[in-house]
Amino acid sequence: MRFSLHCDCLLPSWLARAACSLIAAMAACTAGEAGTDVVVYGGTAAGVVAAVQVARQGRSVVLIEPGRHLGGVTAGGLGATDMGNKQAIGGMAREFYIRLRKAYEDPALWRYGTAAEFIAGAGKGHVDSEALFAFEPHVAERVLGEMLSEAKVTVVLKERLDLAHGVERSGQRITALHMESGRIFSAAMFIDATYEGDLLPGAGVSFTVGREANATYGETLNGVEVAHATAHQFGLPVDPYITAGQASSGLLPGIEKQPPAADGSGDNKLQAFNLRLCLTREAGNRVPFAKPDGYQEQTYEVLLRWYEAGYKDVPLNIVTMPNHKTDANNNQAFSTDAIALNRGYIEAGYAERERIAEAHQRYTAGLMWTLANHPRVPAAVRERAAAWGWAADEFADNGHLPHALYVREGRRMIGAYVMTEQDCVGKRHPADPVGLGSYTMDSHNVQRYVDAGGHVRNEGDVQVRVPAPYGISYQSLTPKAGECDNLLVPVCLSASHIALGSIRMEPVYMILGQAAGSAACLAIEAKVAVQQLDYQALHARLAADHQRLTWQMAAAP
Repeated sequence: MRFSLHCDCLLPSWLARAACSLIAAMAACTAGEAGTDVVVYGGTAAGVVAAVQVARQGRSVVLIEPGRHLGGVTAGGLGATDMGNKQAIGGMAREFYIRLRKAYEDPALWRYGTAAEFIAGAGKGHVDSEALFAFEPHVAERVLGEMLSEAKVTVVLKERLDLAHGVERSGQRITALHMESGRIFSAAMFIDATYEGDLLPGAGVSFTVGREANATYGETLNGVEVAHATAHQFGLPVDPYITAGQASSGLLPGIEKQPPAADGSGDNKLQAFNLRLCLTREAGNRVPFAKPDGYQEQTYEVLLRWYEAGYKDVPLNIVTMPNHKTDANNNQAFSTDAIALNRGYIEAGYAERERIAEAHQRYTAGLMWTLANHPRVPAAVRERAAAWGWAADEFADNGHLPHALYVREGRRMIGAYVMTEQDCVGKRHPADPVGLGSYTMDSHNVQRYVDAGGHVRNEGDVQVRVPAPYGISYQSLTPKAGECDNLLVPVCLSASHIALGSIRMEPVYMILGQAAGSAACLAIEAKVAVQQLDYQALHARLAADHQRLTWQMAAAP
C-alpha cells in the first residue's frame, strides 16, 4: 500500500495541505525504509519528474531531498526557462509547463497585472499554444508539489546521504542508501537526480569533474577557452593588483596567479555557479538591498575599477516574470557569476559545501548592495539598481535570496555512451534516444586571470548554437556494464563538458528524469540490469507518454 505523505520535516505549504494523517505518514516512511521499488535521491525538477513517473507506472517510490525545498533551481529562481526549441520539449516536462499556464489562469495568483497582459507583453516569447515557460519560484514549487501529491509519492525532506559510507552495495547492485541520521532506504532501483552526482562514487561508477581536453573526444569547444571567450568579457582595461600598478602588492580576490593553459587542454575547474535572482520594483513587494554581514569592498574592487574605466551599465540580464518580478541572471564581465568561488564544491563534504554556498549568497547580496549604493558606482547606475529589491513574497525563509545554488555542472558519469559536441551539432546520432536537447552549447566563465597586457580577463565562456534538436542516448543515463546494474543518472549523465553545456537545461533534465523513471520500472518488470533493458520497450513507453524522441517526430503535424 502506498501513501502520499511524507515525514518529519518542516513541510512546504503544499505538503501541509495534503491532509494526510500522522499514522499514514509514518507508515509511508517505514515502508520506504524497509524496501521499495525505486528510490530517487535528489529533489531537483528531474528527481520530482522521475518519482512521479515511477508512481504513475504503479510502482512504489521514495523521493529523498537533502534540503528543505523541492524543485532545485526550477523552483529556486530560474523562471526564464532555458528551453532552446519549445517544440523539442515533450512528456512530463511539457505537462509541467502546461500546468503552469493553467495555474496562472487563476486571477488570485495575480497581484500586479493579469495573465493576458503578461502573455501579450513581457511573457510573449515564453509561451506557445498551451504552455508557459516563465514563472515565479513559489508557483513552480507548488505545481511540482501537486504533481507529487496526485501521484501519491512518498517524499522525505532534510535527509542527507552519508557521503563517505552511504551507498551499500552487493556485487554490482546498490542495495540501500544510508543517511547521516542513521535511516536506511533500500530499493530495487536507484536514481541519482542530484546536481552533484552524489551516488556515483559510492556506487563504483566512473565519473569525471572539470573539462576534458578537446583531444579526448575529438571536440573543438572543450577544455580551456581563451580564444572563444569573447562574451561576458572586459572590454576596458582593469588593473588586477591590490595596489593598482604594483604587482608586488598581490592580486585582487578571484584572480588566478597563473595564466590559463593552452586552449583545448583539460583541467578540473568548473564553470561558475550563481543565484538566479527574483527581484521586483513594486513598492508593496520590494525589500531594499542591505549590506551583508562581513561585506568586503575588495571582493568588488574589479567591478569598481571597471566602472572607473568607463563601464556604464547594470551588469544583469533581467527577464520579466509574472507579477512584475524577474529572473535576473549573470551578464557581462563582472556579475552574479561568482567565478572560481565554487572550487572544491563538488567533491567536498557537507560543511564545506555549505560554506561555499553561503559565500555565494554573501557575494550576491554584496554585489546588489554595491550596485545600488557604492559611491564609486556611477550615480545613474546606482539609481537604476536601487529601484530594484528582493521580492518579499519569495524565499522568505532565506532572507529573500534563492535557496538553490545554481550548480551548473557537477560530476559527469562516464558511461557506455558519452554525449559529445558531435551529438549536439548533428554529426552523430544515437540509436536509442530518450529525449531531445536543443539549447546552445553554453559554458560560463571558469577563471579570471591577468592577460599579456597586465589587465583582468575572463576565461571559459563558450556560446555556440546547435543547428537542430538532437537525440540524447539512453546509454548516457546508465553506468558502464559491470559497474552498477541498478542505477540511472539523468542529471550528472555521461556527457563531455561542452555537450553538458547544452544538455544541462532544466526542461531537458525533466525529460531525462522521466526516461530514468520509465527505465527503472521496465528493468524491474524484466528483471534485468539497466544496461540490458530492451530499448524498444522503453521507446514504446516514452512515446505513449508523449515524449519527443526524434526531431522529425517532434516537427510532424
